[in-house]
Formats: sequence, C-alpha cells, structure tokens
Amino acid sequence: MPIDQELLRIEARDSGKEDWHLWGPYLSDRQWGTVREDYSADGDAWTSFSFDQSRSRAYRWGEDGLLGISDKSGLLCFSAALWNGKDPILKERPFGLSNPQGNHGEDVKDYFYHLANTPTHSFMRGLYKYPQQEFPYSHLIEENGRRSRLESEYELVDTGIFHENRYFDVFFEYAKAGPDDIAIRLRIVNRGPDSAPLTVLPTLWFRNTWTWEIAPASKPEIQLLPDRLGVSAHCLDQEEYRLQGEGAPDWIFTDNETNDRRLYDAPNRTPYVKDAFHDYVVDGITRAANPAKIGTKAAAIYHRTLAPGEEWVIRLRLSAGSQEKPFDAAFEKLFAEREKEQLAYFEFIAPGIPENLSHVMRSAIAGLLWGKKFYSYHVNRWLDGDPTMPAPPAERRKGRNVFWNDLFANDVISMPDSWEYPYFCAWDLMFQSVAFAVVDPSTAKRQNMLLQGERYTSPSAQQPAYEWALSDANPPIGGWAAWRIYSIERGMKGCGDRTYLKKIFNKLTLNYGWWANRVDQTGDNVFEGGFLGLDNIGVFDRRYPLPDGSRIAQSDGTAWMATFSLSMLNIAIELAREEPEYEDIADKFLNDFIYLAAAINAPGQAGIALWDDEDGFYYDVLRRPDGSSDYLRTRSVAGLTPLFAVESFDAETALKFPLLRKRYNWFVKNRPELLEKLHHISQTVDGRTLVSLVPPDRLRRICARLFDESEFLSPHGIRALSRIYRDHPYTFTEGEKTETLSYSPADSPVAMFGGNSNWRGPVWMPMNYLIIESLQKFGFYFGDTFKVEFPTGSGVQMNLWQISLELEKRLVGIFTRGTDGRRPFNGGVEFFQKDPNWRDLLLFNEYFNGDNGAGVGASHQTGWTALVAKMCRQLHTSQVDN
Repeated sequence: MPIDQELLRIEARDSGKEDWHLWGPYLSDRQWGTVREDYSADGDAWTSFSFDQSRSRAYRWGEDGLLGISDKSGLLCFSAALWNGKDPILKERPFGLSNPQGNHGEDVKDYFYHLANTPTHSFMRGLYKYPQQEFPYSHLIEENGRRSRLESEYELVDTGIFHENRYFDVFFEYAKAGPDDIAIRLRIVNRGPDSAPLTVLPTLWFRNTWTWEIAPASKPEIQLLPDRLGVSAHCLDQEEYRLQGEGAPDWIFTDNETNDRRLYDAPNRTPYVKDAFHDYVVDGITRAANPAKIGTKAAAIYHRTLAPGEEWVIRLRLSAGSQEKPFDAAFEKLFAEREKEQLAYFEFIAPGIPENLSHVMRSAIAGLLWGKKFYSYHVNRWLDGDPTMPAPPAERRKGRNVFWNDLFANDVISMPDSWEYPYFCAWDLMFQSVAFAVVDPSTAKRQNMLLQGERYTSPSAQQPAYEWALSDANPPIGGWAAWRIYSIERGMKGCGDRTYLKKIFNKLTLNYGWWANRVDQTGDNVFEGGFLGLDNIGVFDRRYPLPDGSRIAQSDGTAWMATFSLSMLNIAIELAREEPEYEDIADKFLNDFIYLAAAINAPGQAGIALWDDEDGFYYDVLRRPDGSSDYLRTRSVAGLTPLFAVESFDAETALKFPLLRKRYNWFVKNRPELLEKLHHISQTVDGRTLVSLVPPDRLRRICARLFDESEFLSPHGIRALSRIYRDHPYTFTEGEKTETLSYSPADSPVAMFGGNSNWRGPVWMPMNYLIIESLQKFGFYFGDTFKVEFPTGSGVQMNLWQISLELEKRLVGIFTRGTDGRRPFNGGVEFFQKDPNWRDLLLFNEYFNGDNGAGVGASHQTGWTALVAKMCRQLHTSQVDN
C-alpha cells in the first residue's frame, strides 16, 4: 500500500536508520533585512542589508532563493533563477517591501504558493507566478510609499501586470529516490495569449562560510563534470554531490562573494562575484562567468520561447554520487509514486475527509512543512564581528541582544512566515509545533523543545522571543503546547511519549520559575508590563510604563500565567500516574493556580479586580504611583484569555491523587477569602471536577458578549476587538497622554510594533484555536447542563461543544468556496476568485478581516494559521461520529 512508504520513511528517520531529514525546503525565502545580517551602528536592519544589495552581497548567516532546497546545515543550496527578457535583474528570490517602504510594514509582493509536502520531504511542490512583462519593482515601492496607513496596500495584481494572463506558471517539484538522491522537475506553462521567451537557470551554490575566517578549514568547490552534463560539488564536511541536467545545457560558474565594486566602489577580492549571472544573462557580459568552469556557484542555462498554453519541463537530478541514467523512465515514475504516497498519507491522517476540507488541510500542512528553514545566529560572534571584516561599531555593545551572548542557533526551525518573518518567534513556534502534531509528531516535539535547549535559553532560564528583541516576554504557552502535542500523539497512536513529556516538563519548570520571579513585579500574582504577543491590542503600548509612572496590570498576563500553571499541573499528574514523586510538584502548581485565580477574580490593590462586574468582562487595570487605579475598559481578546485556563479531572484522578484534594481543603480552612469566587472548583458534574480561572456565572456573561455579532462574533470567527468600537471609539487620558482605540477590521492604522500586525478587530487563528479548545473543555465538563444563545439574541440554544464546532466551520470557511463560489480570504480580487488558474490556490494569512474574512498581514503564515488543518480534521471526525 502507498501509505506504508511514507510511514516507513518517517520511522526510518526517527530511528536514525536513514536521514530523510537531510534535505528539505530549508532555503529561506528572505535573508536580507534580517537582524542577523545587520552590522550597523543604529540597528536599522532594513537599510543595513537591502533587497537591492541581496543579489550582490554575500550573506553571513544564511542564504535565500525561490522555492529552493538545502541540506539541513544550510551549506549546499539549490534553486532556480528566471528571466523573462525584460526584467532589469534575474528573479532569484521573492520580492517584497521593507518595513519602512510599506504603508503597513514589510510585505512580499510576488505570488508563490506551497502546494504539497510530506514529513520526510519525499515529495514537494511549489508554484511561482512569473509575469512576462517587466516586473514593476520601483512602481510598487513608490505607490506603497505614497499611501497612508488608512489606505489599503498596493499589490502586484493591482498594477495590471497579469492582464490577459501574461505570466508563466513555474512549478518547482522535488521527489526523493533516497535521503541524498533528489529528482527535480521544473514545469513551466505559458498562460498568456502570445508566445513569450523565458530563460531558466537551475542553480547550485555553497553558503559562504570561508570569507569570515582568517584561515578557513576549507573552501568548497563546484566544477564541471568531464562529460559536461552536470557539475560536482565538493566540501570538506560533505560527501560529493552532483547536479545533472537533461539536455546538455551550458553551465556557467562564479563565486558566492560580494561584489564590492558595485556596492562600495572598492576592488573585488575575486574577479567572479555573486551577481555574475545577472551580468552574463541580462547584460550579455560573458566575461563575468569563470571560463575555467569552477567556483562556489554554478548554473545551467535553459532558454525557450513558449507558445500560448505550452508546457516546458526541465529535469534535473541532485544526488550524492553519480546517477548513470538519471532521466530514464524511472524519473517520471518516481514523481508519480511519491505524489500518490503523499495523498495516501493524508488519507491516513483523516480517512474519508471530503475534498473541500482535504484541500484546505493539505494546503495548510504543505505550507507548514515548506516553512521549515535553516536558521543560524551565533550572537556572541555576531556582536564581536568577524576577524576578516571591519570591527563592528561600538554602539552595538549597547544595543540589540547584548545580553544573549550564549544564544547559538544553527538549526532547521519552523518559521512563522517564510518571507515576512524568516526567524523563530517563541510563541508562534509553540502554535506551529501543535499544528505539526497532526501530521508529524516527532517534528512537533523537536520544535517544541528547541528553544528550551541550552543553546537558546538564557542562564536565568528565560526563553528568547525573536531576533528583533530576544528579551521580549512572549506568552508562556510552552506548557500548553507540550501537553497538546502529547495528547494528540496519544490519541493517534494509543500511547503518549512519556520520555518526551518528562524532558520538556523539566525544562519548562525552569522557565516557569523565571516567569514567577521576574514578571510578577509586585508579588501579588498580577502580571504587568512587557510584550505579550498582542502587539497593538491596548489603548497604550503595554510594554512600557506611562510617562507619569503608571503601570498596566494585564488581565491576559495573569491569565497566561494561570494557563501555564494549569498546563504544568496536567503534565505533572500524567507523569505521577507511573512515577508518584511527581504528585508533590503537581501540588505546587495547583497551589499557584489558586493564588493566580484569586488574583484575577478578586479585588487587589486599591480594591479593584481585573473582573469588572458592571460590564461582565476582564479588563486591564491602570495602577498609578499614588495607589489609585482605573479600568482600561476595552473589550478585546486580552480579556478573553482567562477562558484558556481550564481543565477537568475525572473521579479516578481525584482518588489517585489525594494530595490535590488536601491542598484545596487547606485553602478552605486557612485562606477561605481566596476561594470566594472559586467555589466551582469543589463541585462535580458526572464525577468530574472543574478547575478553571473563570467561574461558571462569569463564563455565561462572557459568552453573551463573545457570541454577539455586534461585538466579537464575525461570520469568520472571533474578532480580536469588539466591533462596538467602530461607532464608539474608546478614549482614555492619563496626565498629558491621551490615546484613542477604535475597531479596525483589517490593516493596522497605527505604527505600534512596526505597523504590520493589527489586533484591533481582525480574526486571528491562534486565539480562535485557544478559544475553541477552551469551549470544548468547558463543554466536555458541562455537557447539556450549560447552554447559551448562539448567536446572542438568536433564541437558538447550544451547548459549548456544539458552539465550538460552529466556530470551526466559520474559520475553515475562510478558505473553502462558498455557495457563491468565492473564497473569503481572497477578498474582492475578482481575478483570484474566478480565474481557474488562481481560484483554488490557497494562502494562509497572518490574520483576517473581521468583517469579510479577507486575508491580511503576512501571506504565508503557516505558521500558526496551519492550525486550521486540525480544525478540518476535527470537523470531519465529528460529522463521521454523528
């Protein structure tokens, strides 16, 4: 059966028998404009290394390209460059705007799609839409720069360049015959009405690892094979690889070295430089390539003029060692088999899933798997600079990431977005690891544990956030993610990985201590200050005290910590089932949870609680230096985060661990005031005990707002901010500082956090996922004993489990075709909605318009938006069960 083959490959990879992880889609989509490539005095990474420099300047820490691949060390890379005969440069990498250039921050402008992938990367397919007219680089920069934050972004499709379908579909396809034997197929289709020329340069190159050392261990080398049908690549740390091309193409060579003459008007260190192929192909300067047919970068040259509708196939083979018949009948058979196995594997994950859900699920997981990229960043070396380069400015030792000397990243990591966010983000990675659990539990566990390792975590046990500010405090959801991964794998395989659970629990315990000791600044279990992932959610920037010294006690900060505590309690109880010594530490986490639950539900300093009984909602509280306090009454997803801290335990668990009951009874006897709003913890339904931050009476009041279509409930999920603020903006004045917050369903109207993310109205997949999961936990406990109106005011009563599925339908519906034939994420672009070569291509945006579901923000956020794959699977299984 085909399904067995991918499962066997996964088992061989996980057991170490065969390294199917060796090659994958690890080549970044963007290396320029990143912090790790920035050696400036002012930390302006976008200016320090621009898109214009990217074709000519050697990267220090990685490489990039168009739908390419690399080995897992990011040393040997493959991609293809394109030229339509009109562009001023080769198309080597996706183009996008830098943060200062975009009216809503950085934004990719090219259109490319992740169509297929497997856990072992045995079959991969991507698609790039390449215009036949000159690419409007300057026009896109100028027009977006002219627009204000209140205007929409100007996209490539808006320029009219795809008029009459004058573009090429370029499919990048990879099929592995073995861990180090990769068949490559480039399929190009002329979608236009006229014949059009195209030059394709399949390119093999080494990441530059030699320029930065005084005496490098070795410099790799690529040279022409004696039969002139391909090239061989040699590196001291790798076995020889060969890239062979069908049809005896011409091969050109250069070195992956900076063109100092072009960039700095200085002499080049080598006559053959990184951008030589641009000169050779675009400008016809043949002397730019090395006539000796040797270098660290090589490309085959294919050229054809394609008739309308014509398909052109270029076949290549990248392998360790020689392939005697690389392009015989077995080549095409390999692609057919691997694609069949890929489809069979998804059928195994979700048997019988209908095609509309399967298409969304496969596409989301394809994007998730394509988002695995090689990431290297050695902070100490980055701060010190390289011995062969000018010394970095002294200001760098007082700037970004100076307290993270020990961070040493050199791994394949799941990226939030393969172009817009080509670096790890701590809390994004936790959501991504949960998304991986559906398709590849082993990778889920590796990604979940990575940032908890000794090469990443600080000596104080703080987890790094992201390269722009490693010290930022992201929501501590590592415990939640670990428990979900364990539970999902247990559900799929019938048993959980206790070894993994024990390892991650020990690491998380250290991080838990950092949070408890460093973030709770007042010692009253109410957390304040710091970036908590929700960017511009607040009326004020919650990272900083106000000018008068006032601080913001965050309802979500405290709720995140309570969720962390409850997740750790869950893990400790699971481990204690076989190892009783974990019961003692479970007792500790229950103890902490009660203190946190009391802090968020009962009046604190100045007699004001985070729960506002008048409005029936959790709010941030402004605490002034004089001891007075005020609510910041903005109904946002920050006030919904207390819902996430919920679990229920069966009677068997309560009997098995009497210490937990004793801990609760201790509070009853000695600290009854802390349980004033937590009486539900002692109650049972059908023998189950509920442990939640939100009491049932408050849950009902929250639900009334949550499911109100004039507030949070949109046709496409839960909004991040109540729609009430569209017509009634919220204004707050503190001293001389006045700020206004209003409902903005799409792009961010403010520059806070770079202006490329907006939490003031759109629908965000990860927060919706957590809301749905929480509703399901409440629903599992209450059953039909707890029903509310859905939508509010409709008169239709549903239990919380039923409502959770209705929300999943709305979220999945962002990507499926409605009765009108439209996919909401494509918005009002008729070309995308109706053209047969576009309408079934899916992009998974960072967030979605709170009114119409159109995709907004980063466009390849699979990433956390891949969580929709699990929703597809659950919707299908719930229908089958019913």
